[in-house]
Amino acid sequence: EATLDLAERRRIRSAIRELQRQELERDEEALASKRFRPERGSHRQDNKENWPQSRRLEEEQQAALATLSQQLEAITDVEELTKLLRAAGEYEERKLIRAAIRKLRAEEIEAATLAGNAQRTQ
Repeated sequence: EATLDLAERRRIRSAIRELQRQELERDEEALASKRFRPERGSHRQDNKENWPQSRRLEEEQQAALATLSQQLEAITDVEELTKLLRAAGEYEERKLIRAAIRKLRAEEIEAATLAGNAQRTQ
């Protein structure tokens, strides 16, 4: 604003635009480097500290599910399995019980189909 020479004003405006563009590029680069920077801080350390405990809990849960699976193999009544399903709290337990119910129902359907076929052939 201090100069009256139009050519000088153009050069100043051009230099200002160039500085703004460079600053924008630097900001974009800084953002990109932050975006792709590996995770730092205490979160990863917490995971390391809690890993043995979570691993132990996972192993205990797997053992409990294996025991439950063996118990479900012995049950042959859909109503009993349905009662267990309603009492179960954890997702994995419910998943195993539903699979056992589906298996029993499939066996019942297969048995009924075989019995129906045997009656037709007689």
